[in-house]
Amino acid sequence: MHWAKRGIRILGIAESFRGRDTSIICGLVMRKDLIIDGCAFATITVGGMDVTEGITRLWEVLKREDLNCILMSGCIVAWFNIADPEFIVKMTGIPFISVTYEESDGLLCEIGTHFPNDEERIRAYKRLGERTSLQLLNGYTVYIRCWGIDLNSAMRLVKETTLDGKVPEPCRVARIIARSVMQSWNHAK
Repeated sequence: MHWAKRGIRILGIAESFRGRDTSIICGLVMRKDLIIDGCAFATITVGGMDVTEGITRLWEVLKREDLNCILMSGCIVAWFNIADPEFIVKMTGIPFISVTYEESDGLLCEIGTHFPNDEERIRAYKRLGERTSLQLLNGYTVYIRCWGIDLNSAMRLVKETTLDGKVPEPCRVARIIARSVMQSWNHAK
């Protein structure tokens, strides 16, 4: 990536669900200079294992060859629906960074409690590997994992796109939009 270039495009991904069978994921294309440059949506199953397909659908719908990175709020969304970033990088050819916001000892016990004997889900979780802590320029700490990009470049991108709080702007705006769409669906029913 050419860091000085303002036109670096990031696909920020975040989701929203509340007690439903499905969750909305929003893929928001944002340039490094924070200009929004596209948006798409997909639905995934709460408690399912289809977020990877949802992310690749977003990429296919957007039809963008100028994306430089995928930046996602967590790899585990919609009640233990676990992404496969390695597959996503192979499929899209785009580096993938996951950002989480809380320190934890991991979710293996919770997965075992809620999904006993679900070996596929346990393997998917273990494939994610360890997180690396990152202190942001504003003093907050987040935790990242990255695929298809070196750790230093991933850290730099997260730092440069996080303006306030802990959530990088592409993910923060994607989350706002996903929540708005979910609320609209709830009111329409």
